[in-house]
Amino acid sequence: MTHVLQQHLSKRSESGKRTGIYSVCSAHPWVLRAAGEQARVDGSLLLIEATSNQVNQAGGYTGMRPSEFRRFAERIVNSTGFDCAGLVLGGDHLGPNPWRNLAPEAAMTHSLKMVAEYAAAGFSKIHLDASMPCGNEVKVLTDETIAARAAQLCATAEAAAETAGLPEPVYVIGTEVPTPGGATHDLDELAATTTTAAQNTLDVHHAAFMKAGLHDAWERVMALVVQPGIEFDHDSVVDYAPLKAAALARWLREQTPKLVFEAHSTDYQKPETYAQLVQDGFAILKVGPALTFAMREALFALAAIEKELFGEAESSHLPSIVEQKMLAEPVSWRPYYSGNEQRQRLLRVYSYSDRMRYYWNDAAVEAAVLRLVTNLTRTAIPETTLSAYLPQQYQRVREGILKNDAESLIVDKVRDVLRVYAAAC
Repeated sequence: MTHVLQQHLSKRSESGKRTGIYSVCSAHPWVLRAAGEQARVDGSLLLIEATSNQVNQAGGYTGMRPSEFRRFAERIVNSTGFDCAGLVLGGDHLGPNPWRNLAPEAAMTHSLKMVAEYAAAGFSKIHLDASMPCGNEVKVLTDETIAARAAQLCATAEAAAETAGLPEPVYVIGTEVPTPGGATHDLDELAATTTTAAQNTLDVHHAAFMKAGLHDAWERVMALVVQPGIEFDHDSVVDYAPLKAAALARWLREQTPKLVFEAHSTDYQKPETYAQLVQDGFAILKVGPALTFAMREALFALAAIEKELFGEAESSHLPSIVEQKMLAEPVSWRPYYSGNEQRQRLLRVYSYSDRMRYYWNDAAVEAAVLRLVTNLTRTAIPETTLSAYLPQQYQRVREGILKNDAESLIVDKVRDVLRVYAAAC
């Protein structure tokens, strides 16, 4: 039976245009609520993915194992009125990344356990990512090494899904996989993947899958992760240039028409870019940090409104509490943000890579968010104040299509990002 994603992405409009899908890579409840609301309004499939760092057998930074994340996501999405029959769960960067400091054998042992848990929990879109070196390995692995490890992961996922009595998963492969969460390197010379590299990736993965006896699974490899020449770092974005990826798009169209490209780090592109990406074959568009970036903008705007309405004594002081927590526990941002203290302070709040997203689950931060929402629930937010801080949400409140309460405003701000993706897909 053909997977629902394969069916969806094989469709064409009456004018011959491709169909795409955006992939929501976040575990925050408000982001998932926004995704459910947007998909319900659009009548579309909803693809939600958990990464190996977010969710794994040790809990990841969310504290959830795959089966727990599934229940968590389904509960939130179902609460929006979206029919979970249209929900597809994916596992992103499933491989050694969380254990890359260990020796290769140990890292792969953990990886195999993780991918088995994902497959057994019903995650049916599996991104096999063994592109990172482990332990003291050379900085850049050979395509053959990456493919052999991907085949190991695939065989484990196949067995786990079969044992659980679940439909067969579909797979995403690749060797030129962008850094999860945005770049940490110089973007000046960012090039698109070459057709030679893309063909070699397919060839070595095919050989590895055949060697492992994964003939049926190979037919379910639906997408290839490549670099279309887009990326973002802390305060800049490399925009999509179709000419840079023209050879790659032509190669896909002429040589591998059954596949699509999966584009990572698509956050913050110009709105018109997304439709062009889909038409060029980059049919799966990953989005993550841009969603929590928008959520932070909404929360801090509401914190400013709260201070106007309640003054210092009664306010939540959310921005300062998040800053205190990030300073007290810098492990999630210090390795990524360089510069002097002023530069780091700005990046902690405003960076496109949004390392702040790792702190929303902290108890003190959650308490501040709750106080903010509670304060703004017990008093009406004046339309004039809302206009000053959240003008797009103000317009929707005035039009009567958005409730003027804190949570609805936050979720709608996140949906502003998803609306752009949905229009393109």
